[in-house]
Amino acid sequence: MNLQITREKNQSGQDQVNKWLYEYNLARFPKDLGARYEEVSLFVKDAQNEVHGGLLGEICWNWLEIHVLILDEEIRQSGYGSKLMKEAEKIARAKSCDFIKVDTLSFQAREFYEKLGYEVFGTLKNVGRDHEHYYLKKDLI
Repeated sequence: MNLQITREKNQSGQDQVNKWLYEYNLARFPKDLGARYEEVSLFVKDAQNEVHGGLLGEICWNWLEIHVLILDEEIRQSGYGSKLMKEAEKIARAKSCDFIKVDTLSFQAREFYEKLGYEVFGTLKNVGRDHEHYYLKKDLI
């Protein structure tokens, strides 16, 4: 077989690779957790339906993983970040998740997450040469 490695933007290729990983993992997880995948997208919007922030994540088996949490500069420190996190936690509990995980850089929001009950379980040093990358988790059970 003559194979080659390519670097390209290829949505169908990405979908296939993700499908293979999902099927591989699915065969090894407990059956009751099998069909538990759901994207979670929460937004902060104004009266004109314009987005001013949001939270993007996914429920996968028995956890919710938050990939993105961001707010417009002008509404930071106004409580919307905490509200988004509380809504995500509410969704995770309703979906019987055991924990939520999130990662952040040292110049971002570690203290914010810790105030909400998240604990650091891992750290990568020398990220961007001057920063740390923190991995946090909050148990729900």
